[in-house]
Amino acid sequence: MKILRTLLPLDAIALLFAACAGSDAASAAESNNSTEMTEQTPDTASVKVAVKTTAGDFTVLLYGDTPKHRDNFVRLVNEGYYDGTLFHRVIKDFMIQAGDPDSRDAKPGQALGAGGPDYKIDAEIVFPKHFHKRGALAAARQGDQVNPMKQSSGSQFYVVTGRKSSEAEMNQMANHLQQKRMQTIFNNLAMAHRDSIIEMQRRGDRAGLQALQDTLIKQTEAEAANSQAPAITDEMRKAYTTVGGAPHLDGDYTVFGEVIEGMDTIDRIEKAETDGRDRPSEDIRIISMKILK
Repeated sequence: MKILRTLLPLDAIALLFAACAGSDAASAAESNNSTEMTEQTPDTASVKVAVKTTAGDFTVLLYGDTPKHRDNFVRLVNEGYYDGTLFHRVIKDFMIQAGDPDSRDAKPGQALGAGGPDYKIDAEIVFPKHFHKRGALAAARQGDQVNPMKQSSGSQFYVVTGRKSSEAEMNQMANHLQQKRMQTIFNNLAMAHRDSIIEMQRRGDRAGLQALQDTLIKQTEAEAANSQAPAITDEMRKAYTTVGGAPHLDGDYTVFGEVIEGMDTIDRIEKAETDGRDRPSEDIRIISMKILK
C-alpha cells in the first residue's frame, strides 16, 4: 500500500509546532488528568432523555462512553436550558440542529447558530464504534481552522437524517478514511521528531527535512499496512447502505448518542420548509426535555 504524497510537509508541521506551543501544556495537563482518571472505575452508564417539541416527541439515548458530553447534556436538561429553543438549522437528507440559546426569543429571519455557554467540551470521538448513522446524536462545533482539537459546542447538537450510500460511495469513503488514518500516523511520528524538525527548519536544512519526511512516510506506510482494523466496519457499511447517514462527518465530530424512539418526529422536522440560512420558515421549538429513570 503506497501512501499519497499529500501528507502535511514537515516544514509546515514545524510551523504548527511553534503556533501550538501554548496548547501543548494544556494537552499535557489533560493527559495527566486522564491518567489519574484511569485509576478510578469509569462511569459508563447510559441515560435516556425524552424530548418534547412542537413537531412531536422523540427519545435519545446518551452513550456512557462519552461521559463529558453525557454529563453536560444531562446538566443542561435539568437546568431547562433547552426549553423554548428552536431547531434553527435543518438540511434535508443531512441533519437537524438545535441548542442555540439565542434562538429562544429570535425574531423571524434572525441569523442563529453562534450561541451557547462560555465553554467547549473536549472531543470524545469513539470511532468507529460510534458513527454518523441515521438517528445519531452528535455535538456541533467550530471548524478545524479555529478548533484543531475538535472541541464540541457547549450546547448545540444535531441529529443525523442523511441518505443511503451506494457501495461505490462506501468504497470511496473507505479510501478517504484510510488516507486520514495515514495522515494521523504520519503526524504522530512527526511529533516524536518535533525538536529535530524545528531545529532543521531554523537552520534552513531543506535536505534534512526532505530526508526525514521520506523516512516517516515509509514508516507510515509500514504501520498502516500492519493495521488489522478496517477503515469502514461491516456494521458501518450495512447501516450506511440500508438506512443511511452522513459518513463524511465520521472521525471529526463527537457522536454521543442516538434516537431510540420517535424518528418520525425527526423526519417531520427535516421536511420543514427553510429560508436561505436553513432555518425553518415556521419555528419548530423544543418545549421541554426530561431525564427518564
